[in-house]
Amino acid sequence: MTIKNNEELGASIQTLEKNSPHTPMMAQYFAIKKEHRDCLLFYRMGDFYELFFEDAVKASAALDIVLTKRGKHIGSDIPMCGVPVQAADTYISRLIRSGYRVAICEQVEDPSEAKRRGSKSVVAREVVRVVTPGTLTEDTLLERGRNNYLAAIGRAQKEIGVAWIDISTGEFFCQGVNQGELFSILARVDPREILVSESMLREPLGLKIQREFGDLVTSLVDSQFDSTAARGRLESVFAVASLEAFGAFTRAEVSAAGALLDYIDLTQKGLRPRLDGLEKILDGEVMEIDLATRRNLEITRTLSGEFKGSLNTVIDVTTTGAGKRLLTTWLSAPLTDIEKISHRHDSIEWQIRASLCRGVIRTHLRQVPDISRSLARLTLDRGGPRDLAVIRDGLKQGALISDVMRAAFDSDPAPELLKKQVQGFSNFGHLIDLLDAALDDNLPLKARDGGFIAKGFSQDLDELVGMRDLGRDHIMKMQLEYARRTGVPSLKIKHNNVLGYFIEVTAAASEKIPPQEKEKFIHRQTLVNAVRYTTLELTDLESRISRAAAEALALEQGLFQGLIDKINEFADDISGAADGLAHIDVISALSELAVTKNFCRPILEESSVFDIKGGWHPVVEAVLAREADCNFIPNDCSLNPDGRLWLLTGPNMAGKSTFLRQNAIIAILAQAGSFVPAAHARIGIVDRLFSRVGASDDLARGRSTFMNEMVETAAILNRATERSLIILDEIGRGTATFDGLSIAWSVLEYIHEVNKCRALFATHFHELTKLSESLPYLKCHTMRVKEWRGDVVFLHEVIKGAADRSYGIHVGTLAGLPSPVIKRAKEVLNNLESEKNGGRTGAMVNNLPLFRHRDEADENVHKHQLKLANLFRDANPDSMTPREALEFVYRLKEVVTDF
Repeated sequence: MTIKNNEELGASIQTLEKNSPHTPMMAQYFAIKKEHRDCLLFYRMGDFYELFFEDAVKASAALDIVLTKRGKHIGSDIPMCGVPVQAADTYISRLIRSGYRVAICEQVEDPSEAKRRGSKSVVAREVVRVVTPGTLTEDTLLERGRNNYLAAIGRAQKEIGVAWIDISTGEFFCQGVNQGELFSILARVDPREILVSESMLREPLGLKIQREFGDLVTSLVDSQFDSTAARGRLESVFAVASLEAFGAFTRAEVSAAGALLDYIDLTQKGLRPRLDGLEKILDGEVMEIDLATRRNLEITRTLSGEFKGSLNTVIDVTTTGAGKRLLTTWLSAPLTDIEKISHRHDSIEWQIRASLCRGVIRTHLRQVPDISRSLARLTLDRGGPRDLAVIRDGLKQGALISDVMRAAFDSDPAPELLKKQVQGFSNFGHLIDLLDAALDDNLPLKARDGGFIAKGFSQDLDELVGMRDLGRDHIMKMQLEYARRTGVPSLKIKHNNVLGYFIEVTAAASEKIPPQEKEKFIHRQTLVNAVRYTTLELTDLESRISRAAAEALALEQGLFQGLIDKINEFADDISGAADGLAHIDVISALSELAVTKNFCRPILEESSVFDIKGGWHPVVEAVLAREADCNFIPNDCSLNPDGRLWLLTGPNMAGKSTFLRQNAIIAILAQAGSFVPAAHARIGIVDRLFSRVGASDDLARGRSTFMNEMVETAAILNRATERSLIILDEIGRGTATFDGLSIAWSVLEYIHEVNKCRALFATHFHELTKLSESLPYLKCHTMRVKEWRGDVVFLHEVIKGAADRSYGIHVGTLAGLPSPVIKRAKEVLNNLESEKNGGRTGAMVNNLPLFRHRDEADENVHKHQLKLANLFRDANPDSMTPREALEFVYRLKEVVTDF
């Protein structure tokens, strides 16, 4: 039997209660599954998590594990599969990536307690956590250099608010948006899961969200987005009388933030992670970059969706996980406030000057573990001894880095941003000493495994461990004594979880044990080749060992909880220290990048200037250096008030698209707070960046390549302001020539006359260069090309002027088109150009053999159509004799045969 939906599940429970009174475990399973119908239920049975029915079928396929069966339900086999508890994280990770949610159902009592209630009693179980893509905390489930954001979209009347949270680090943000910018913000945040109300998903906006983000969308009931309840929830979590302590929030923002907290309570079963205060991103605080632009520029991912090869990975020389995440945040959300950007630039410049200090800092940073994520696990009661060590080791390295930087500040005063990051590390001395004294050198992953408290930290624990270990020493002595008395040197005392301690001898040796000794042995088990015994002496010793071990483990668990409580006292300070180390890592990495790659400090101002001297594309430059062993050709770009719109012509493969992208990337890096790949850069703040480069369709939405191009172009023209930067490549090439030229022409005029912003417009429509005569702020530039002995050399250099040729046939030659095709194309091109120069393009086209043959065929068809028309017009079917009708058919056949 396979349960496929909620209705079948409910019917199965009712049938079970009516017809299957002797399956209490399945009754328990169905009761729990009923509350978590949208999840795969990991049902704990001993050392395994078992899955049943449709859950088992789905999991076995996703995990490529064996699907088996366990008993019957209503006469049919019950599908089942399982995974070991110890390896569960690996399997859960694969299921989450496959789009599933997982409910973890644990045994919440000792099986011996269930037995006391009766032989048919079932061990109490309950779901202790629901694992979803946006609520991950384990290192094995998380990506080291990427935030794991859970986002929610709230609404109050016409307002829309977005909130996002990373429970693995405690970061918590919100922002009010209008509908047109919603997708830009979601693209910037890059959430792993998005919460949306049921009512919104029934509306056009919700349907668009569903189409865009698919499996990332989770539907919640409308009541979870109630702004009044959400405000109370937020005030309770942060223990404040009013949210005004964090800022002024709209009802929509509060609705979204409150829905996040409610969802976390539901999935974490009441456990709450430590959270930073809710931070509001103000309108216009960051450069807005829409989804298409992010994709085109490959800021954090390539066009294929990979991280490797993106701008982020190419410039990333950070050494810590937190630093990598912060660098991604800076690149994804460049600032618009010159003062804040300057603080970052000042810090980078200071570290460039303090080169020796930077080297020491980066050496220490390599030893810094991921403090934020360990802290989150500990506050969620999911941490282990190794997380305590992470806190200790991270704070130790932080203190060393702080000392090094403070010493350097004496000779070269530091900017405020750096001073802020090194504050407070001296406050952790007592906590570091406590953790140093408490933790052993070799630490288990889980606290339940024990053995992680160092000797000497607790006298009571040392005594219990001594009793336990002394008993184990006695076991070894007892084994030697039994072997001597029985005359069986191979006799062993072993232990397993079923029998406890037992004596094992081979079956043959068992027969040789003297009777006076054998009568002291109590038989436990007979195997094929061995016999197992115990003795009263061994049982008593085992009891004392077990008591000491259990008491030692219980005391160790108590000490572990005490250490967590101490961590929680300093949680906010530890989080601040982790954030400081992340900032120091990013600043030192960007300083290292600037030195090794010769990046310059950009000059930022409140103007419309965009003046780049000797700029280059860092990703392309890295590829050329690595794979082609050649240098990148730098280029200038000066979008000044008297020439804010550049029309760029030139052949393919000459570097137009690279030039377009590199200038957009320079703007992003500059406002993110980095130095930039250029000899000189002076940039007026860009509020919105738009890029339309390359061609792609969207078959899932029924959009052709050209429709995608028009949708993205429309969004640009409707949203760009005078402070924006637009990058457009080959607008209008996806349709008929005259249509495309007309669209490109009008778009160019609109940018010039209406948007009035800085823009780079690349095209193959050479006719557009005529617009420079009527549009005063339009300047023509082209890619320099050199012809040498019949060959063409692309110099990848931008110069003033306009291209008169596209060299497409040359590119076709390089691509390997068959030589007859190339030869014929040259003939056609020569004819076209000669006729065009003579003003008779249409006549020339008609004279080309291909078109001439087509015209002759058309004329022949027309002649026969006239013959057939005349035959039918003269015929009178009503008056025809049989012979005349037959002759008419023959005449028709003659005309058709001639055709």
